[in-house]
Amino acid sequence: MSAHANFNALWAAAVAEELQRAGVLHAFICPGSRSAPLALALYKQSGLFVHTVLDERSAAFAALGAAKASGRPALVLATSGTAGAHFYPAVLEAEASGVPLVLLTADRPPELHGFGAPQTIDQQHLFGGHVRCFADLGAPEPTEAALLHLRSVLTVCLSRALAPRRGPVHLNAPFREPLAPTPGPLPEGLSARARGAAGPLLQLAAVETNIQSSLLVSLAAELARRPRGVIVCGPRDAEDDLPKALIELAAATGYALLADAASGVRATSSLAITCADLILRHEGRAAALRPDAVLRFGGAPSSKVLQGWLDAAQAYTVLFTDGPLIDPAHAASIAIPESACAPLATALRARDVEPGGLAQSFAAAQAQVGSALEGAFAKDAALTEPRVARELGAALPPGSQLFVSSSMPIRDLDAFGGSLPGVRVLASRGVNGIDGIISTALGAALATERPTAVFLGDVAFLHDLGGLIAARRLGAPLVLLVINNDGGGIFHFLPVAQQADAESFEALFGTPHGIELAAAASLAGAELHRPTNPAELRAALRESLGRGLHLIEVRTNRRENVARHRALQESAWAALEEAS
Repeated sequence: MSAHANFNALWAAAVAEELQRAGVLHAFICPGSRSAPLALALYKQSGLFVHTVLDERSAAFAALGAAKASGRPALVLATSGTAGAHFYPAVLEAEASGVPLVLLTADRPPELHGFGAPQTIDQQHLFGGHVRCFADLGAPEPTEAALLHLRSVLTVCLSRALAPRRGPVHLNAPFREPLAPTPGPLPEGLSARARGAAGPLLQLAAVETNIQSSLLVSLAAELARRPRGVIVCGPRDAEDDLPKALIELAAATGYALLADAASGVRATSSLAITCADLILRHEGRAAALRPDAVLRFGGAPSSKVLQGWLDAAQAYTVLFTDGPLIDPAHAASIAIPESACAPLATALRARDVEPGGLAQSFAAAQAQVGSALEGAFAKDAALTEPRVARELGAALPPGSQLFVSSSMPIRDLDAFGGSLPGVRVLASRGVNGIDGIISTALGAALATERPTAVFLGDVAFLHDLGGLIAARRLGAPLVLLVINNDGGGIFHFLPVAQQADAESFEALFGTPHGIELAAAASLAGAELHRPTNPAELRAALRESLGRGLHLIEVRTNRRENVARHRALQESAWAALEEAS
């Protein structure tokens, strides 16, 4: 480690070095005074990509997106006071979806707390039980023992972001003045270990989870007695071999593979069922396809209809998870690691299991629904919200990345987006919020350097204008496809639309904003596109993806949107009825 102007700088450099050693690649820094030693150290640390973001809320979501997309811990830094409180929404999503987000807050030293010093709040355990680990790093001390302790604490706490359950961790770092590097004496006689020159101070071995062969044999026997089954894969962030293992498991069991748009499975296999929501809305087919076994992977399905069908089936349920248990109905009989997928398929093949036919039944229903949708879209060339999702899914090239918002966009993409071959789809489905969508997508784009599109509604867009400004400042090539129906379109699908009178519904739920999105595009220097038909939308996507900051605005009508969805559903039902 090179010489430092004062001990604050030496201390901060040790923090930056241990962060980089723990796997942090991207650091999102918000401007501040108390955090200056850390900001300077991070900026100088080799192996780190540093991005400055003006507001803490957007920065935290950008770090969340970088960690989601890369699978590596990502850092966000804020100064003392209320700054760190703006991390909270991103922390909650990171906790619920198992994302390794590192929160670093600078703080005033202990002697300034409790007596009205400015920008001073109690930052101890600021995020409560929502983080996997909290560590107060203490004010810098010019001793060998303090530096060794600092490095060890950092190693232990940062390891908690990754294993055994991924999630956010919080580091709080108090500093005394002078904060800016000024000439001053450095402690003498520090060992190579304290200075970090001897390599990592403490190495923590990864915990390996071995699946007992007897458990796999027992589970294979249990599934062999239940030939009518489904494999359901909800949203997943990881890019790994699980989709391939799921295909092998489906082949070994004869189970239907129902894949969420954000599961990563659709991108790799044409065998996945992509319109389960539309199929299962038909009561007759839903009853005929009822499974006696369910194998669950990933997060909760985007389709409420699918989740309700699974709950009603009361089937023997196996959860494959390396993180939180996604089982709100408490239906699961056993939970095992995702790594058991491939060996379970091997165990089932050894038993020569007789397929139960649900895979063929779902595939036939999907072909019928797909044909009905093709016919319906051919008759109606309007750029409706389902049509936007369909065109988006067809237009994105292999190797591109799509971040999709909660509310209607994820539902429409799941139902109408198709197979999305070669396209990576990410979504914040931990707590299903619509906040920070642009910022999270920005972080994902920066971390992967892939051509990235964002699919969101106007309310989510206006909710994160800070992310739009950050995208401009950081020069990220990002395409924002915004459905602008002037308010909260999803509420028209909910019971409140019938229960409330028109005036109160619009005031409380429809919430028209009347804002001209062109002004937002101009503010951020984004090129604006306003397609009015499918061909223009495809052209706008083709011309803008990976080529700077673009806003594609599609205007729709909230009330007409409900009728459009129902018409498509009726077409699907008619096709299923005709084939019955």
